[in-house]
Amino acid sequence: MAVGARSGHDEPEDRPERDESPAGGAAVPPEGGDGPPDDGGDNPGGGGGRPKKQRSFWVELPLLVGIALVLALLIKTFLVQAFSIPSDSMQNTLQRGDRVLVDKLTPWFGSEPERGEVVVFHDPGGWLEDTATPEPNAVQKFLSFIGLMPSSEEKDLIKRVIAVGGDTVECKENGPVTVNGKSLDEKSFIFPGNTPCNDKPFGPIKVPDGRIFVMGDHRQNSLDSRYHQELPGEGTVSTDEVVGRAVVVAWPLGRWATLPVPDTFDQPGLNAAAAMAPAALGVAGAVPLVLWRRRRLTAGRTAG
Repeated sequence: MAVGARSGHDEPEDRPERDESPAGGAAVPPEGGDGPPDDGGDNPGGGGGRPKKQRSFWVELPLLVGIALVLALLIKTFLVQAFSIPSDSMQNTLQRGDRVLVDKLTPWFGSEPERGEVVVFHDPGGWLEDTATPEPNAVQKFLSFIGLMPSSEEKDLIKRVIAVGGDTVECKENGPVTVNGKSLDEKSFIFPGNTPCNDKPFGPIKVPDGRIFVMGDHRQNSLDSRYHQELPGEGTVSTDEVVGRAVVVAWPLGRWATLPVPDTFDQPGLNAAAAMAPAALGVAGAVPLVLWRRRRLTAGRTAG
């Protein structure tokens, strides 16, 4: 029996076999006959199928670059974004020229800024009106747009959250900053030699819901919430203006560090709502007991 497929004519079964296949081992069908099915080039030893031609690296390079740019843009929009520190207002936590990575994901799930976090926020209006921003070139604009370079033209600020909506914050001369009557121990993060607020005492200020009160760690070199109390919101910042929380100092490599919340913001009783919770629970538990006792006494008098 022939190695290849039959033609349309019958041939003797005892026809001598001849190996006329090429070196690759593929059978050559008789003239006019049907060849073996095309296996799409997947069978390296098979015949009839022409192997697919590999694309040139230079042909695929634009596609790879395009995918990388789209991913970078998505990451910048929804996950993290790099920001450059333009001033000394957050020393020594952050130095001028540091690059920080800002978490933009958690706000998409409704997360609100918390006390002690370092956050980046858009200018609420009037904070940076006298601050000139450098004019970036076309390359810088493009790299900033896709998130591969910190934005140099957006007017953003970076400060530490001291109080959130519902808190009462205050700082008298020579005194500590207090939140809901609790003193903050700020030695671990304010600039050495600074006082908590001697350059600008303030308060008490009740922070409206949906807003935050922010201060720089270099207190005597930071135009923060204290200096904008004449503006709407009394110097507080709307949470809608918050870009995200700065979580890592990414550059220069020698200053790589995380930006955790200082322990003083975790002290018991700092949360005004938490402080009221035991009393509220006590009242809620007492009301049914009083009503039950009153009903029982009333029923007893009616029966008598």
